[in-house]
Amino acid sequence: MNLQDKRIAVLLSGGVDSSVVLYELVRQGLHPDCFYIKIGPEEQEEWDCSSEEDLEMATAVSHKYGCRLEVIDCHKEYWEQVTRYTMDKVRAGLTPNPDVMCNRLIKFGAFDEKRGHGYDLIATGHYAQTEVDSEGRKWLCTSPDPVKDQTDFLAQIYDWQLRKALFPIGHMLKDEVREIAEREHLVNAKRKDSQGICFLGKINYNDYIRRYLGEQPGDVLELETGRKIGRHRGLWFHTIGQRHGLGFGGGPWFVVKKDVHLNILYVSHGYDPATAYKQEFHIHDLHLLTAPIQGGNITFKIRHTPEFHRARIIAVDNGEYRITSDTPIHGVAPGQFCVIYDEHHHRCYGSGEITVNAPSSRCL
Repeated sequence: MNLQDKRIAVLLSGGVDSSVVLYELVRQGLHPDCFYIKIGPEEQEEWDCSSEEDLEMATAVSHKYGCRLEVIDCHKEYWEQVTRYTMDKVRAGLTPNPDVMCNRLIKFGAFDEKRGHGYDLIATGHYAQTEVDSEGRKWLCTSPDPVKDQTDFLAQIYDWQLRKALFPIGHMLKDEVREIAEREHLVNAKRKDSQGICFLGKINYNDYIRRYLGEQPGDVLELETGRKIGRHRGLWFHTIGQRHGLGFGGGPWFVVKKDVHLNILYVSHGYDPATAYKQEFHIHDLHLLTAPIQGGNITFKIRHTPEFHRARIIAVDNGEYRITSDTPIHGVAPGQFCVIYDEHHHRCYGSGEITVNAPSSRCL
């Protein structure tokens, strides 16, 4: 793609990845405009511990390359769209992914409405690639860095958003990005990656949920015996397949089921019990990025991990699809996004949400 005649907006987060994005574009003789998206919880003064530092970093990097930086306030949109989506899902006992919806609704959504519509391309620091096929269709493709690949977080963006997306470091490994940042003496070269939600900095996911839903204690029962193991503080703090941070004696314990109506958390004792695995499940609201799925053989992932799983996908009733994995999968949870790729896990077709009534399957 010839970028010389394109108007490019760069989303700077204050992190090393987006900073190297700006360096790469400037290195090519381009002079993009930079934007820092300001978002946060409804009352962010108590939580916004890292945003000031983020903005300082973004400002320093944009000034280093002589590019103007504009702050775009998307706090209201984030609260009304992403946070509402997240809280509605967890309240229903599901396992949502706010990072996925943040990309569709904020980075490539609200930002485009406010400022991005004046640009041909929106460049971000995502580890993902794009390619155009012989029919002129643009595809979302995986990064060569399997650990950092972020196509799963981008699989819900709209086709028009994908056409505007530019990922200048998507072909790199994380180590290469760090090396460039250190060589170029970027102020954030050694800054750690954010482990919080989306680009909300250091906010912990459970703290995020507790802020809006509070706590709702209930019993924790052993699935096989019905024996009471302890108490939980709220079903929304736990995910299917969870094995860490439960805090019950005599473990290890694994979360295998939630009863939202009775507010009971079911756990199973032992190492990777069969009840924690599924080989077949359904998805609904399949969102396709570029084109329909070709054939029934696919690869997929249900969480942000380096591993891809081989499977067959078949359309069933009411717009649902059945995924039959070659191997049993740990921690299949309703509300999670199942991200669909081609057989070679190169092109991403899109993603759908795992249904509540996923069918039983053969287990280990």
